Amino acid sequence: MGTIIEADVVVCGGGPAGVNAAIAAGRSGARTVLIERYGFIGGMSTAALVYPWMTFHTTEGKQVIKGIAQEIIDRLKERGASPGHVRDTVGFVHTITPYHPEHYKVLALEMLREAGVKLLLHSFIDHVDTVEDQRIQSVRLTTKSGKIDVRGRVFIDATGDADIAYLAGAPCLQGRDGDRLTQPMTMKFRMRGVDLARVKQYMLENPDEFYKKTPFEELPNLPLSGVLGFFKHWKEANLPINRDQVLFFTGPEDDEVLVNTTRVQGLDGTDVEDLTEAEELGRKQVLLVAEFMRSRLPGFERASVSSVGAQIGIRETRRIDGVYALQVDDVVQGRRFADVIARSGYPIDIHDPSGKGVTAAWVQGDGAYDIPYRCLLPQRITNLLTAGRCISTTHEALATTRLTPSCMATGQAAGSAAGLAVKNGVAPADVDMAELQSVLEADGALLN
Repeated sequence: MGTIIEADVVVCGGGPAGVNAAIAAGRSGARTVLIERYGFIGGMSTAALVYPWMTFHTTEGKQVIKGIAQEIIDRLKERGASPGHVRDTVGFVHTITPYHPEHYKVLALEMLREAGVKLLLHSFIDHVDTVEDQRIQSVRLTTKSGKIDVRGRVFIDATGDADIAYLAGAPCLQGRDGDRLTQPMTMKFRMRGVDLARVKQYMLENPDEFYKKTPFEELPNLPLSGVLGFFKHWKEANLPINRDQVLFFTGPEDDEVLVNTTRVQGLDGTDVEDLTEAEELGRKQVLLVAEFMRSRLPGFERASVSSVGAQIGIRETRRIDGVYALQVDDVVQGRRFADVIARSGYPIDIHDPSGKGVTAAWVQGDGAYDIPYRCLLPQRITNLLTAGRCISTTHEALATTRLTPSCMATGQAAGSAAGLAVKNGVAPADVDMAELQSVLEADGALLN
């Protein structure tokens, strides 16, 4: 028989949602375990180089996400590892938040320890034990030291792929209606040796070659944070990548950019053979894009690849078919909900599953929408919460809730709810909403 670990709250997945969930649950006093398959924390933010975090604000600049997420930013700023929220010079959103991933890895570990969380790295969850098909009793880990069963009272699925919900038998959905195709995967990479002053000068001299929302009037007095465009150069190169522009963000270093331009379509991020193919295609595209940028783009003449993601970045796979699915109209109309546990101001941002473009739609009203607690609750499994990319939404609404600050916010909500469920001896669905909202607001979350 393998090792058995007992806990109150078991958080599965150590990305931004899982980290914030575990911190919130640990701070509530619940015995909390966080399980992560890699040897480091951060999920897509570190393993796949997803950078920067966007956005904590509405398109008008009103901050709508704080709480543990903002605490992380503040503590990174103290270490010189983030400038905080800066103007988005792409123009798609009002602010973005650069950060240094290596400092984030260490800070997250420190905050988990401070919250009393037990961390299990290098641990892959391959089985879920359920009781009477409605409660999870334990998750089984495959590790270097053998099998480990982690038992808990409440479980949080922050795997991004709804792995725990799926293995437990909760209803799940994937991709868009009809063909189940998901948003494309992207292998992100960094380049050093970039002359960013030269890039900015070229942008100011050739505005028609860049995204129409680029804040050109502000640009002379802004530090360059991101670039979307070089339309002419990209079209002339005619690379075998189904995309219509170049996208990159600056930093963390002064001569460094993070390139978000590769695109792998038509593959399933929950299928091992598709994932294997995606990793190969993504890395080949990295070399193609890097050579294109070095040989054709002003400011990149002396640039070279400095790092590539440990894995390909995944925008969309499975999500739960939960008690309520956030709809595209909920987002666009800025809908409010009585059971709000987080807000977001990020627009609908669908990278076409089969075409070249990106479909966008902005939030009306005050520029933010509510995420209701019911989106965190799966059907059928009574002691499971979800957080991050796998909460209950439509394919279209996922295009905003999948972004990191939103994942951090739903993570904090799930962890706080799990802590209350343990404290009061109730199922997550029966947590008192007024009490949960009071706890979240006391811990800095913005719900109004």
